[in-house]
Parts: sequence; structure tokens; C-alpha cells
Amino acid sequence: MDYGLTEMQVMIKDVCRKIAEDKIKPIRAHYDESNEFPHEILKVFADADLCGVYIEEKFGGMGGGVMDLAVMVEELSKVCSGIALALAATALGTFPIILYGSEEQKQKYLTKIAKGESLAAFGLTEAGAGSDAGGIQTTAVKDGDYFILNGTKQWITNGGEADIYTIVAKTDKNKGSRGASLFIVDKGTPGFEFGKKENKMGIRASATRELVFQDCRVHKSQMLGKEGMGFLIAMKTLDQSRPGVAAQALGIAAGALDEAVRYSRERRQFGKPICSFQGMQFLLADMATQVEAARALIYAAARHIDSGSKDVSKISAMAKLFASDTAMRVTTDAVQVFGGYGYMKEYPVEKMMRDAKITQIYEGTNQIQREVIGLALIKEAAAGKLS
Repeated sequence: MDYGLTEMQVMIKDVCRKIAEDKIKPIRAHYDESNEFPHEILKVFADADLCGVYIEEKFGGMGGGVMDLAVMVEELSKVCSGIALALAATALGTFPIILYGSEEQKQKYLTKIAKGESLAAFGLTEAGAGSDAGGIQTTAVKDGDYFILNGTKQWITNGGEADIYTIVAKTDKNKGSRGASLFIVDKGTPGFEFGKKENKMGIRASATRELVFQDCRVHKSQMLGKEGMGFLIAMKTLDQSRPGVAAQALGIAAGALDEAVRYSRERRQFGKPICSFQGMQFLLADMATQVEAARALIYAAARHIDSGSKDVSKISAMAKLFASDTAMRVTTDAVQVFGGYGYMKEYPVEKMMRDAKITQIYEGTNQIQREVIGLALIKEAAAGKLS
């Protein structure tokens, strides 16, 4: 199926498939085991012009959108979602600049990201502010033409590896979520350091670190939007980025399905391939149907966002929710197809199952996604807009 992809999207898909098979597959087990960051692959991404697929051409990108990003992340994640996450997390850190950056800010930062010279990261989560994003404690106190940042961000993807960080901090602690603002902070800014690198269950080729701000001086020109808009920008950013997480989950599920189908044709029991048994065929059929349903929802969500619609929160949350739950189900079933072999690290479905779990948690837990969807339905009903 071509899924109605544009010529550029087909090209992105083909390039990503070749990179995934030729460059990533041979080394994915090493990076998963070692917990190292895959610097060697980043140059491959940059040489293939993948770093700016969703960035405007005038800033060195390919001029695509969320759909182009989803196609790229899905295809790379079929082989290794941890390595693909370097690009997906950079998109998350970049969307605030795309959405609310000034021309000067875009010229300064988007050009570096599009060329693959810099990775980006998004700093919202804290130890006491995960699902309750409005509960952040990091502060930004005005001091003349500067803001002084103090606080710690937790579980930041690309932390320590990125050069560009978009950080949410409270500029007025008395105004709740309306007292938050968003800043671009460069790596190397005095007072900005990194904490420990986390030792994770999955996506181990991705770097996850604390960001520590101690009297970090950031010029007012580094603020995105206006003071007090930080929470709004963060929520708009997540609306844009959640189809990317969904695409990561989809890629994991699709990759696991491919491995399961191949193995079922090779593995013989009772004198014949296990794919010849009806129970196995039904299991594979359910896995394939779930993958296709997730893909259809993600592509619909991405295209809706790219259309310029402002009403995207519900379908974005639906895509993330459904795709990540699908990834967990499909990878669990893939391990079952492999039997005892599926539990061993020498086979890829064990890694895929571990990688899938985080997609149900980060960028808003699936419980939060259900709340977003439910509240949107109630509002639509009150406005007489239910379909």
C-alpha cells in the first residue's frame, strides 16, 4: 500500500529503510547492550538530509511537516527505536522554535538542526511534575535583561548530547501554569550542567539525563513567545510531537510483526512450519490488523495537523494512545511467537518489547491521553459538535 504518500515521503521512507537495514541493524544490539549514544549514525542521518525533514526550506530543511517526520521515525524505528529517538526527540525540542520562535531565533537554531550540526531537547518534566506539567518548580527570575534559571529537569531525552534546549520555567510562581515561560538555553551556558545518565529498561541507545540549572543566566532574547506563554507553548508542542511518539511505537510494532512472520515460516514443529497452524495465523492476523489500524490513525492525525487545523489535541492524543498500546500488545505477541527464543537477547523481539513500554509513558502517559480525549469529547458535546 502507498498510503497516499507524497513523492518526498516515499523518498524519505526508502532512504530510511536502507539506512536502517544497512547501517543500524548491524549495530543495534551493541548500542542496546552498551547504553552508548550512537554518534556514528548521526552523521549518516545528516548526510542523508534527514535532520530537517520537518523544517522550512529557507532554514535548510526539506519543507515537510509532521507527516514527513512520522514516516521517517516509523521506518527507522522498525529496526531500532532507541537510535531513531535521537531524531524524534530533536523534533520535540525543535517544535517550540518552529511554532513560536522569532525569525532571528529560527535562523540561529533551525539552520543548525536542519544540517545535523546540533541536536535539540525539550525540558518540561521534573521529579514532581510529570503528568502534572503545571507543577514545575524550575524558576526564571528576571534580572535586568536576563533571567536567572534555577531548578532540575528529569528524564530529558537527548540530555547531554543536544546543543539546544527548550526549557519551561516559572517566571511568576503565583500564577500557576500561567506563570510559566519558555526559554532556549544553549549547552555550555554557565550554570547549566547535566546530572546522571539514566540506566533504562529500553531505548538504551538514547541518552536520558537530568538538566541542572544553578544561577544560569539567560538573555531575554532567548525567550520564546511572551512571558507567561510557556505552558501554552508546551501543550501546543506536545500536540505536534505526539504523532512522532505514535510513529515510533508503530515502527516498533511493525518491526516486531515482520520478525514474527519471518520466524513463523522458518520455525518447524510437528514436522511443519508453525505458520501453518491456524492458531498462529490468527495471532499474526490480529497483530497485522492492529498495526494497520495504528498506521491509519497516525497518518490521519499527522495530516490533520499539517493542514493547519487548530483543533488537533484529541486526534493527536488518540494516535499516541492507540499506537503505543498496540506496540505493547504486538511486541508481547511477537515474543510469544518466538517462544523461548523470544525471551533471549540474541533475538530482536526481546529488545522491541522493552522499547515499546516507554511509548505508553513519555510525552504524556496513556492515562493522561484518555483524559485529554475524554475532556475534548465533553466540550464537543456541549458545543453541539459531536460527529
